[in-house]
Amino acid sequence: MPKREDVSISVIRRLPRYYRVLGDLIKAGTVRISSRELAQIMRLTASQIRQDLNCFGGFGQQGYGYNVATLQGEIGNILGIDQAFPLILIGAGNLGQSVARHVDFPSKGFRLIGAFDSNPQQWGKTIRGVTVQDTANLEHFCGEYSPRVAMMCTPTAGTPEIVAKLVGLGIQGFWNFSNYDILADYPDVSVENVHIGDSLMTLCYQMNKQLEKPKEK
Repeated sequence: MPKREDVSISVIRRLPRYYRVLGDLIKAGTVRISSRELAQIMRLTASQIRQDLNCFGGFGQQGYGYNVATLQGEIGNILGIDQAFPLILIGAGNLGQSVARHVDFPSKGFRLIGAFDSNPQQWGKTIRGVTVQDTANLEHFCGEYSPRVAMMCTPTAGTPEIVAKLVGLGIQGFWNFSNYDILADYPDVSVENVHIGDSLMTLCYQMNKQLEKPKEK
């Protein structure tokens, strides 16, 4: 089996979708599925499905396909969603609050243990049972509770300074909603960037491609 660092990031990025689709199949009562059937649902090829899963050992049976619940469990293990990494929110404004309230962190491998903002108007607000604190309390909090991941919902201008502080306090991963390129300055941490504007511009491109298609007569 290839080492995890040898697996293509494109394969890794498909794993959460596999996990989600398999969960939907479980809810629908599906017990087993072939690579061809799974490929149709995911709009991939059966060959791509097999190649992706073979990166981690396969899991299918010739002539049977995949047991849906078993496969979802295996993918969950690969993703490590049972780890419950302690996570803190930095920036409890509208975006931070909205994402934190709507994401089911435990089912994704994390648990929200703290929330921080530099704006006094946000202090004392509660998000999923966690009270928003002054960012001045970060050092004490991190020393006591040892969070490993930070969700960055901060303005880009102020993000480099707070990231530097967080790295010094032991944060190893960032769910980054700012436009600051964390990896450029800290290549040894784990970062997942969420560029909402980029996503919207990608949709804009797709819409323009639709307009370019000749209309059927």
